[in-house]
Amino acid sequence: MAVAAVLADSSIVTLALPDIVRDFDASVAEVAWVLISFNLVLALAALPAATLVRRRGVAPAWLGGLAVFAGASLVCALAPGLTVLVAARCAQAVGGAAVVAAAFALICAELEARRAIRVWGGAGIFGAAVGPALGGALTELLSWQAIFSAQVPLLALGAFGRDLPSAPRERSASDRGPLGILVALALISAALTAALFLLVVMLIEGWRLSALEAAGVVSIMPIAALFTAPLGNRIGGERLRAATGAVAVSGGLAALGLLPGAHVAWTVAPQLLIGFGLGLTLTALTEGALAGDGPAAPRAAASIAARHAGVVLGLALLTPLFTADLDDQEVAAQRAGSALLLDARLRPGLKIRLGERLAERVQRADGRLPNLRPAFRDLDADAEERGPLTRLRDELTDEVRRAATQAFSRSFLAGGGLALLVLPSLLLRWRPGRS
Repeated sequence: MAVAAVLADSSIVTLALPDIVRDFDASVAEVAWVLISFNLVLALAALPAATLVRRRGVAPAWLGGLAVFAGASLVCALAPGLTVLVAARCAQAVGGAAVVAAAFALICAELEARRAIRVWGGAGIFGAAVGPALGGALTELLSWQAIFSAQVPLLALGAFGRDLPSAPRERSASDRGPLGILVALALISAALTAALFLLVVMLIEGWRLSALEAAGVVSIMPIAALFTAPLGNRIGGERLRAATGAVAVSGGLAALGLLPGAHVAWTVAPQLLIGFGLGLTLTALTEGALAGDGPAAPRAAASIAARHAGVVLGLALLTPLFTADLDDQEVAAQRAGSALLLDARLRPGLKIRLGERLAERVQRADGRLPNLRPAFRDLDADAEERGPLTRLRDELTDEVRRAATQAFSRSFLAGGGLALLVLPSLLLRWRPGRS
């Protein structure tokens, strides 16, 4: 549960980002640091945390990590501004790295090696996959602050009710896993950023779904991944599973980049394909990274570092791309909206008032695609003008949704390209005797 909770935090705020944007009056690019900071620090802290466990034992890392993570989560929930929130997210990641490393040692102390690897790796994949949907549900039903405050009592329970074994204090350097697997983990994580981050922003900010509705839509991916993961061994060796999953993720992202319309039904098949690929690729690569002779803790830490470095890479590459496309599509949507307003069968005076309201909504959007529906409320329209007003409102809403879909197209396609780069990385060093 601790591993799932910590690694869920790499993506759990995804559906809450639009609310954070509005609450702190920030841009999407600025709020993206709520995700980037956590993943970057977790990637940097993973190996030092594993070293702490090996040299100082499980108890300091486990209890200290839980305390830091829970305390930082509380600060996140109470953050008065974006700067404090990002700083607390960095502290969360430091504590989380210690928790994940210590949890691996605890699981290995109770289970045989291969089963321990599957349990630990599966918990991390589960947390990362369900994070967006869980965060969206909490945001809609309570608030985005509830995402963080709910973690405090859950993680505090981990400090009680069990004896902590003394871990061997190993000072010798250990193998950190085959380079090919670590590169592949980073690349597939970068690609999945498009599915877990950009899809959510498109659904909420572009298509105007509520956080709860978006959570229901994006839950398709983790459900598909959870059903796929147990079936992975039937496909073949780890390398074949990883390659098959990477191709599936790439195909699903390409399909999202080529959506024929702005309707959630068009996202179902691509998400199923991405979830299928996620279930195959991450399980195969995690098992491959952790298997081998000698202590597995350094390899576990390296796999975490690679995965979260990949998330940072994906955000760094894709965020500027989609924000630039968003600016272009915003201009195109404004031109199309102006033409629709001029052609509408409305009195000139009503057109002027409506035009002023629409301009105000665009200005208030501050670089984001605007929500134009409030501009149509309480207009002094004649009975014969209500029909044209309703049609104009729907046409303008559709135009914004089309612009949002087009704005994310190149980013989804770029994410698909990152997934395909996994294939040549699988040709690098792999464990002997594996296919």
